[in-house]
Amino acid sequence: MYQEFISFTKKTFNTEAFIPLHAPIFLGNEKKYLNECIDSTFVSSVGKFVDQFEADVAKFTGAKHAIATSNGTSALHIGLLMAGVSKEDEVITQPLTFIATCNAISYIGAYPIFVDVDKETLGLSPEKLEYFLVNNTEVINGECINKSTKRKIKAVVPMHTFGFSANIEELVSVCNRYNIKVVEDAAESLGSSYKGQHTGTYGLVGAFSFNGNKTITTGGGGMLITNDDAIAKKAKHITTTAKIPHPWDYEHDMIGFNYRLPNINAALGCAQLEKLPYILERKKVLSNKYDTFFKDKSIEYLRGPKDSNSNYWLNAVMLENLEARNYFLKETNEAGVMTRPIWKLMNTLTMFKNAQTGNLDNAEWFEDRIVNIPSSVII
Repeated sequence: MYQEFISFTKKTFNTEAFIPLHAPIFLGNEKKYLNECIDSTFVSSVGKFVDQFEADVAKFTGAKHAIATSNGTSALHIGLLMAGVSKEDEVITQPLTFIATCNAISYIGAYPIFVDVDKETLGLSPEKLEYFLVNNTEVINGECINKSTKRKIKAVVPMHTFGFSANIEELVSVCNRYNIKVVEDAAESLGSSYKGQHTGTYGLVGAFSFNGNKTITTGGGGMLITNDDAIAKKAKHITTTAKIPHPWDYEHDMIGFNYRLPNINAALGCAQLEKLPYILERKKVLSNKYDTFFKDKSIEYLRGPKDSNSNYWLNAVMLENLEARNYFLKETNEAGVMTRPIWKLMNTLTMFKNAQTGNLDNAEWFEDRIVNIPSSVII
C-alpha cells in the first residue's frame, strides 16, 4: 500500500526527483512587480505595493480592513492585543496547532488554556469549549473569570487547521455568551470559507500567514483583517512603531512594534494574489486525485468538514495507529516523497506543560495518526 502511494505521488507530480511537502509557485507578474519595486528604490516599509496588497486581501476576503505585517505570528500577536489581552490574562486555544499560536499568547505574558478539537474539523470544538466554560468559569461584571486561577479569560483563538474551517460560527456564539473575544488564527486558510464567508472574518480579527510554504507567499509576511474601524486604525498605528505622521519629526505616542511588511515582499504578494483563484482550482484538482486514490484503502484521506470550502493547503491522511503512522513516514521520506506528522500537542511541550487543559481525547488521537502529504500546485 505504501509503495503504491509513493508511485501514485510521483506520477501525479510527474517526477522521480524529491517531492517537497509544499513548494511556492510563481506563474504571473512576480518578476515584473519585483523589478518595478527595485527600480522605484522603495523596497522597505514604504511603497505602493503595501497599500495595494492590503486592499487586495481585504477585497478577496470580504473584510473591511487589512493590515500587512512582517509575518503571521506578528499579525496574531497584534490581534490578541486588539482583543484586549494583557499580561496575566488567559487565552483559550487548541493543543493541536503550530507553535506560533501559543508564542503569540506568550509574548503578551498571557497564559494559554488548551481545549480539545473536533474530530470533523481538526479545529477547536464548540462543545468542548462550552463544557469547559460552564464548569470552570463565571461571568462577573461582564468579564469571564477562571474560577481556579481567578484570572480573566479575554480571548479564544481557534485555528483553521490545514485550511479546514473550524466550526467558527458556533464558536463565536459560545464566546459571545461569555463576553470573550474571538481571534481567528487563519494563518493556513487563505481561500477557505465557512458557510460562504471567508475564514478570519467571523471573529473580532483574523490573522493570515504568507510564509514560503503557504498557499500564496510573500517570502515572509502576514496580514491582520478586521471589520472594526477603530481596531484597524490602532493596529496599523502600533505595527508601524506608533509614529505620529509628520513631514520630518519623530514623535511616538505609545509602545509600538516594527511589524511592517516591506514593499518588496508586498510586491510579490500582489502578483501571487492575482493567481490565487487558479492556485485554489489546481489544489482542488490534487485533492480530488487523492480522494479517489484513497477510496477503499486502509488509509483515510481527510476531505474536510461540511458547510465549508477548503483551500486544501496541506492535504492529510489518517493512519490506523502510531506504529502505522511512523512506518508510513519512514517509507515515504526514504523514497523522496516528503511527508510530515502533525504537530506535537502544545500542552506536551516544556513551556506549556503546566497549562490548564480540558479533556484532550480527540487531539491525542489525531497526534498519533495524522500525516501531511505533498500538496504543491500541480500544473
